[in-house]
Amino acid sequence: MIVVDANILIYLEVPGAQTQAAEMVYQRDPDWIAPTLWRSEFRSALVVFMRRRVLTLDQALATAERAERAMDGRELAVDSAPVLKLADISGCSAYDCEYAVLAQELGIPLVTADAELLSKFRAVAVSMQDFCSRP
Repeated sequence: MIVVDANILIYLEVPGAQTQAAEMVYQRDPDWIAPTLWRSEFRSALVVFMRRRVLTLDQALATAERAERAMDGRELAVDSAPVLKLADISGCSAYDCEYAVLAQELGIPLVTADAELLSKFRAVAVSMQDFCSRP
């Protein structure tokens, strides 16, 4: 089981330069979980793709539906206290800290492509490439 950042979900669902790496992560461990806020971050990314004319509205809706189906039952709420404490200590956003706290509490890796998460939360955060090259 791994915690996945919303960017990994986007890479898996929207074809692009990082899709193959996201697929490798999924093949390595398909038991993905995320804090409930992943939906908002995912939707925001879809809006960016729509505005750049990478996706149509219909494509974005279908992509959101696929991702929501895939993550059904794999979303966990995170308590505010540890998120706010970690945000205070790290200087990271509460959004990013939700992923880190979830991984810390469960003792599992957080797979992300976010450079700040990888830098600030080395104890739990791992890149897609490093995750896939682990023995």
